[in-house]
Parts: sequence; C-alpha cells; structure tokens
Amino acid sequence: MRYAMIMAGGSGTRLWPMSRDGQPKQLIEFIHQPDGSRASLLSLAAERMNYIADPSRQFICTGERYRAHINASLPSFPNDNILGEPEPRDTVNAVAFGAAVFAKQDPDAIFSVLTADQLIEPADIFNAAMELGYELVEADNSRLVTFGITPTHPATGYGYIEQGRPIENTDNNAYIVERFVEKPQLETAEAYIESGRFEWNAGMFVFHAQTFLELYKRYLPNNADLIDQLAEAWGTDKQQQVLDDVYPQLDKTSVDYGVMEPASNAPDVTIVGVKMPITWLDVGSWPAYAETLPPDNHDNRIAGVNLTALDAHNNVVIGEGMEDNHTIAMVGVDDLIVVRTARATLIIPKDRAQDIKKLHERLTDDLR
Repeated sequence: MRYAMIMAGGSGTRLWPMSRDGQPKQLIEFIHQPDGSRASLLSLAAERMNYIADPSRQFICTGERYRAHINASLPSFPNDNILGEPEPRDTVNAVAFGAAVFAKQDPDAIFSVLTADQLIEPADIFNAAMELGYELVEADNSRLVTFGITPTHPATGYGYIEQGRPIENTDNNAYIVERFVEKPQLETAEAYIESGRFEWNAGMFVFHAQTFLELYKRYLPNNADLIDQLAEAWGTDKQQQVLDDVYPQLDKTSVDYGVMEPASNAPDVTIVGVKMPITWLDVGSWPAYAETLPPDNHDNRIAGVNLTALDAHNNVVIGEGMEDNHTIAMVGVDDLIVVRTARATLIIPKDRAQDIKKLHERLTDDLR
C-alpha cells in the first residue's frame, strides 16, 4: 500500500525572530492565501498528502517537542501518525524511522518523503509526478525515486541531479540519475543550466520501505541496528522507552549522503529521477519568503505592518502579530530585511541573510 510522510523537523533558524523554539518555520501562519487568510507551510504540505495516500497512511515526522503545536495547528491529523523524534538526527534517520514503522505495518509498503518548507504549484503537475513515482517503484521495488525541478536560474544553494537515459513508457518524464551534485559554484551552476541535463534536487522521494531499510543497513550498519530495536518495540508498551533510548545514539547524516549517493554506484539499485516542472520555492530564508509577497512601487515587500518610506527601495519589511496596524518608517535605505516581533527585531542587509544562522548561535536561550 501507499504511504506518505512529511519531514517537519527543521528549526528554521534563518527565519528568526519569527521562527523560534516552539514555533519553527513550518508552523508559522505567514503564507498569504488568495482568500486573504494565512496558512502555515506544514498545513499546505498536509493538504498535498490528501492526493497521495489514504488519511490513515499519512504521517508527519517531527521533533517530539512540536507535537502539541502540530495537534493545535492540524487538529484532525491523527496523533498516532505523528512520529516524534526525541532529538533531531538529520534526514536519513527520519526516513529510516518512517520506513521501519511502515514496513512493520505492511511489508510491501511504498512511501513518499515530502518536505514541510516548500511552496509548490500547480497541484495537478505535482500530483502527476508523485503518481509516476509510486508507479515506478511499484513496478520495480529496487528503484529509488527522486524528483527534479526544472531550474530557472543557476542557483548555488540547491543540489542538482544529472539526467541520464530516459525510462521507457514514461513519455520522457523519468530518467536514470547519472549523479548528484551538492551546491555548486556559480560558474559550474551556469554550465549545468546551459547543458540542459541538470535539474534541481527537490529533496522529495518515493521508496519501497524494505528496500530503503536494506540499503540503510548496508551503508549505515550501526544506525540500522538501533532502528531494528525501535522497529521491534514499535506498537508495544516499550515503544516510547526504546525510541528515547536509541534515537539519540544515531549518527547524523542526510539521506542524500547516507543512502542516495552511495546507492547510485550499486549494481542492484536504480536511481530514477522524475521530472516535476512546477513553480517551486524553498522557503528557508527571508529573501525566499519575500518572493511570496507582491512588491510595491519601489520593490519593497511588506507583510504584517504598514510601511512609510522615503527613498527606500528593495527592502523586506515584516511584522508578526501586529494586525497590520504598526508602522515602520524608512528613509534613504535600500536592500534591508526588517522583521519585528513582540520579542525581538531583526535588521540585516539582504546579502547577509545567510548569517542569521550564525547570529542565532549568539542569542540567549530565551530569545531563540
């Protein structure tokens, strides 16, 4: 049967001060909807799952400390389908956690891995690509499916996948993945775009649960022994005790480094890329979030506050909980990010946005 899982464990430090302990970016209701309401990234991702798997086989893998917040944000989502990590151990272990749970329920489980920090349009193209991904694994459970986004510019902050020969009977919508490339330099990214052979790595997958666990054991045997203990205890009265004991012992690594890249050289595994020609935005920073907002006549992007500006251009000005009745005034400044919350205010040049993560390390615990 088909399962689906959203990975929603990130803390979103580059979206501080709005993203913070207890309110990570995936739970912030800051995505403006056509009807005037605001939605969280997680709620939008959960809606996408409705077209992929039956509600009883939809899961969210997240930090246990976020469980109560998710219950409040998504009250109809089954609490038992929230896989709570005692502490974050990177994506390969989150995927293995889900795979172990699904395989115990169903030895033939096939599951998709989705993310909670992306905006995706249009829905019908996304759904068609996911359907093809499931079909490819159902036809051959040795396949590991990843998804490629048609690049719009030579981004250096994304990973890339190189297209090989097409898969038969897929109308050229699926191909053998020749290799993965992590965040290239600008000159290399430009060459990739010009070649037409590379796509952005969407960070979404479809796996046969048992196949993934076998590869996890092959490449990360120490971790796999711990996950085996968790799988054995799952569904028993020792479930939480074993989870709390073994999960923090897992060595951290990403699913790309831990399984996908080494498996790409294995003769008994086929890495398949499925084209997903969508509008795709990874909302991982304030400049990325700003792309969700319309610019004013001076290219300022504003949400949650009023802006009064004189000779101020290309700024990002955000307020939280101000009900649009707080005014920020700017004179003679360009290319700034200003984020005001009840607890803290951030002011930073747009080209230093990546340094918010470093800044976060210097904050006192009560401000994180």
